[in-house]
Amino acid sequence: MTALSAAQTAKRLTPPQGTGGVLIAIAILAVIIGGASLIGWLISGLVSAAFPAAPPYLILLITLPVMVVLLLLGVRLFPWIVSWYYLVPALVFLIAFTILPIVMTVNYAFTNYSGVNSGYGDVGVKTNVKLSPDRRSVTFAQLSGPADDLPTMLACAKPDCAGETVVLYDADGAVPLFARIQSLKGMTVTLATPVAESFKVTDGSRLNAIRRVGLANFREIFGRASEELLPVFVWTVVFAFSTVVLNALAGLILGILLYNKRLKGRNIYRTLLFLPWAIPTVITIQMWVALLNQQFGVVNKTLGLLGISAVPWLTDPLWAKVSVLLVNLWLGFPYMMTATISALSTISDDLYEAASIDGASRWQQIVNITLPLLRNSFTPILLSGFAFNFNNFGVIYLLTQGGPSVAGRTSTAGATDILLSWGYNTAFAASGGQNYALASAIALIVFFLTLAISLVNFRAAGVFEEAQR
Repeated sequence: MTALSAAQTAKRLTPPQGTGGVLIAIAILAVIIGGASLIGWLISGLVSAAFPAAPPYLILLITLPVMVVLLLLGVRLFPWIVSWYYLVPALVFLIAFTILPIVMTVNYAFTNYSGVNSGYGDVGVKTNVKLSPDRRSVTFAQLSGPADDLPTMLACAKPDCAGETVVLYDADGAVPLFARIQSLKGMTVTLATPVAESFKVTDGSRLNAIRRVGLANFREIFGRASEELLPVFVWTVVFAFSTVVLNALAGLILGILLYNKRLKGRNIYRTLLFLPWAIPTVITIQMWVALLNQQFGVVNKTLGLLGISAVPWLTDPLWAKVSVLLVNLWLGFPYMMTATISALSTISDDLYEAASIDGASRWQQIVNITLPLLRNSFTPILLSGFAFNFNNFGVIYLLTQGGPSVAGRTSTAGATDILLSWGYNTAFAASGGQNYALASAIALIVFFLTLAISLVNFRAAGVFEEAQR
């Protein structure tokens, strides 16, 4: 009996083996973390409904103790899981900062979420209300805005507003109360539940609700694809490809030249050419904005001394694209140069000595020895460089903010906007209010385009074939 008990105990303490065991452990931990978050959200929601002044971080104060309890319960049910608890912090950050944003982005892409439809009360139509003695109904003193009746002002889908939400405010107005409507008659709204005694109602307003709109955002994007989506996508590909080619050529040439051991002062040249990469990008790009200024920039003043008229570097659509490529070349070639020098150090000098003995010129050595041997080192660098520049938001935003504007496009899709900056402008600089739902739809399109291009690049480079060997 003792031997059987010991065997059972050992079995309970032994974790499942192989890939399946790892997946089971991660699934259990994810359920514990998700369950604690759900319980914390529900309890904090109930507390906030009863005490509207409760702090926003209340959910954390509830979720953390619940998670500890669930982790202890997990040890009782699955004793072997304790050896996997070191993954809990990583899973928490993964869920909070990766999985949750992805889920929210997908969700918002099918809604009307924007600066107007934000899920908060509309302060533009806020008006005085009077709470009944039983705290079950509120009467609006007058209508605000152009609405003819209360259902219109509250943006109700039905005349009696049943199931809709009215937003109530106290004298402070900092923390509103969202109350469910049971019915409506005249200027009086009957609530589904009475208002808490601690909440002193003074004003009321409608809820700018976030509603599901299906594929409306995607229809809007593809409806003007020829004016915005296709031009922005084509420029994104051209920008990423041109940047990689220019940076690789410049870095390759400079790297080969500076690797020459007979070159005097080569370390000084390396240091000077490395500086553009060492200086923070924000400082470098702001310097270029000043240099390329059409009226006061040093570049145009120098061209004026040569009798060349001022070039609209940042205000003309074509020249703005040229400026972006030149500035990105300035920022990117030091990295490619450094990568070239590092890769060249792995090539044996014996190969060059043998080639010299056979009478090969320096150019022949570069074409037949250097470049073929650099291919394996440069392929992943070029692929990662293309993927990085496909979403290189920083240089676009800091240099041109996506501009200049182009006739026939909205203000959020300028001449130098890539897909990512187009989505950013749509989310935070859309005319008439931030359009987070449309930006989320753009983000999904960017994701699938990036995934497709990455798969094509990897297949063309033979990455998958090498991984299978």
